[in-house]
This record gives sequence, C-alpha cells and structure tokens, in this order.
Amino acid sequence: MKEKLNRITELIIGAAIEVHKELGPGLLESAYEACLMFELANRGLKAEKQKELPVVYRGVRIDCGYRLDLLVEDLVIVELKAVERLERIHEAQVISYLKLSGKHVGLLINFNVLQLVKGLKRIVRDFPE
Repeated sequence: MKEKLNRITELIIGAAIEVHKELGPGLLESAYEACLMFELANRGLKAEKQKELPVVYRGVRIDCGYRLDLLVEDLVIVELKAVERLERIHEAQVISYLKLSGKHVGLLINFNVLQLVKGLKRIVRDFPE
C-alpha cells in the first residue's frame, strides 16, 4: 500500500507542476482545480472534485458542508490553495480531513508561489503497511 500511495502522490505532484508551469501564480483556486483535474485524467488517475465529507458524531453522519477539493484514486486527499503563504491552519485542515475520511495521505498545494516546490506539503497520518 505504501508504494501505491507514494506512486499516486508522485503523479499528482507531477500533474500540479505541469499546471503551475502553464498557468503560473495569481489565479483563483478554482482555475487550478479544473486544470489539475484535466492533468490527472490525462495521467490515467481517477479524481473526484468537491467530494462531500460528512462528520460522524456519536455514530450519526452529519453533513456540515465540508468538501474535499480533490480525492484521487479514493486514496489521496488534495487540498488546493492560492494564498500568499501556507499557514499552520491549512495543514490542520488537511489533518482533520484525513481523520474524518479515514484516509492516510494528503497533499496541500499552494499555487500562488513562484516555484511550486515551495508550495507543496505532503501530510501522512497513520501510514498503512
């Protein structure tokens, strides 16, 4: 499982780099989301955008309006940003999404940087064997 997750995140990062090379910084998050969906599909990855994420409270599923920007291959959560800089709250958001969804790996990607590598953060929660 670890190798599969690593491969998927590599493909997502490659797709994000391609989008960033083409568009550069300064656009809305929604533009990067649409273009990244296109790139992921071109790489043969199944991705869902704006996927509902309910909160389970005391065994009851409650729709609180949370949505994952992208869920790739039903395994990796991708949270997109177009902000001046990533803050700790953005990382906390991804960690919360991982907990709520039961997923193990998330990518936090900020497109509003000159080099995308400076806007990437991989977050792992309880990595499966």
